[in-house]
Amino acid sequence: MVLTACAAPAGAPAAAPQAGEAAGETYATVVEAGELLPPVVAQPCEGDACFCRDKTVTVIVNTAGEKGPISGPFYEVRDEFEKATGAKLEIVEVPFAEHFPKLLTDLTTGTGQYDISVAGAWWLGDLVGGDYILPLDDYYNDTSGKYPKWDVEDVQPGPRDLLFYGGKLYMVANDHDGQVMYYRRDLLEDPQHQAAFKEQYGYDLKVPDTIQEFRDVAEYFNGKDLNGDGTPDNGLTMHLKVGGQGMFHFMSFSAPFVIGPDNPKLYWFDPETMEPLMDSPGHQRAMETLVDLIQFGPEAMMGWSLGESWDHFLRGQAALTFTWGDLGALAQQEGSQVKGKTGAAPMPGTTEYYDITSGQWKQVEGVNKVGNTTGGSWAGVISKFSDAPDCAYFLLALMAHPEKSKVYAYRGWDGVDPGRFSHYLPPYGTNTIDGYVAAGWDPGDAESYTNAYYENFSSELMFPYLRIPGTFEYWTALDVHLSEAATGQKTAAEALKATVDDFDAITDRLGRDLQREIYVKSLGLE
Repeated sequence: MVLTACAAPAGAPAAAPQAGEAAGETYATVVEAGELLPPVVAQPCEGDACFCRDKTVTVIVNTAGEKGPISGPFYEVRDEFEKATGAKLEIVEVPFAEHFPKLLTDLTTGTGQYDISVAGAWWLGDLVGGDYILPLDDYYNDTSGKYPKWDVEDVQPGPRDLLFYGGKLYMVANDHDGQVMYYRRDLLEDPQHQAAFKEQYGYDLKVPDTIQEFRDVAEYFNGKDLNGDGTPDNGLTMHLKVGGQGMFHFMSFSAPFVIGPDNPKLYWFDPETMEPLMDSPGHQRAMETLVDLIQFGPEAMMGWSLGESWDHFLRGQAALTFTWGDLGALAQQEGSQVKGKTGAAPMPGTTEYYDITSGQWKQVEGVNKVGNTTGGSWAGVISKFSDAPDCAYFLLALMAHPEKSKVYAYRGWDGVDPGRFSHYLPPYGTNTIDGYVAAGWDPGDAESYTNAYYENFSSELMFPYLRIPGTFEYWTALDVHLSEAATGQKTAAEALKATVDDFDAITDRLGRDLQREIYVKSLGLE
């Protein structure tokens, strides 16, 4: 059967999109909503302990319903929150493309209609830059016992950094997005394939460690029957339709061509001038390499969005792909042809990178791997204009409680991906396989999946996440020109030059000096 991922409304942004206008998010389901519930951790309050009595906390979140991703857990926790504080919880769902504009209108007018927004991490450039949301350090550090406790140190360094801006805590941990490589474990462990691969390439078939090895494995399996239906399948699957989130995948893929030991932060702009860096030799080689890989996938993927590429892997029709954590959860669903066969590993790396700071290619010892936090990493922020900020923080801290967070990470349907030590199995974390098995996971798939995310988020080098005003507009320009290169309308050099031109125009319109100031702050280069 065809497994179709459930996606939020999609569509390319308008000419000058706000920070929240994206192409949509796609999520997976392992267990159905209601089948595996997080424990109650807050006890009902009495008397003066009901410090939020007669107050209402209003949350704005992307439309997904009572049993949908990101929004669903708020409905689950509502009764517990209301009994523990005396407050009322109002959940306002809005279409994805309307969330940020509605929030920004509320903030710029000082209305205070929404106490909490479940925001994308890239929004912080706008929200902190505009002084619209509260730093949460005082709430987090409160020792009175008033608030549920969660441990920011339990969050791995990569996703933990997204919770902070300018050295202050602004988001409460929730979802932890990042991209890893997925591979067919059964194919790589097959003795016949191992022998044939070694004869053809001169080395052992293994999980690709470098992008060259990724290419070799994709080339080897391309055209072979990978699911036993008698028809040729593909070495890899990607999605390259404009508006289909392909630019996110280019970011993760291109990182080790540009980021390295001597250049850990410069990928997007020169922090002195805000001149775009996107046409560097490293970016160009990355795009040329990605375009070269297209030959090992189905022709149809040129017009695919994210869910269609996932379906191709889930039907057993591709040996490799790289994407978000949702695919690992989708592989466990009834109807998946790859449950018990799906491995995961950090994104492959390179043996050299182009050091923008010195203007030269540099060799590395071993493999240059770069972790990433690519994606939304949806988490709560509190409006500066909230009249119940302490109640709002209680709610977010309650949902960040480790015993709840573990269940969220198991399930899949709630859209919360792992990123905490308490999500991982030993020796990397404190969790056990039992929770994943209870949620329907194959034990081998779960171990490989969680280990991959631990390694990704623990990388010494992390892809620099862009968090400035207009972020999604910059990303959309990259998306458009990436598609032009993929379809042969432009060379990689031409596509990246067009990207640079668009970036400059966006920066000039938004104000180069202000953009530079916020960019430098976002990178911690002040």
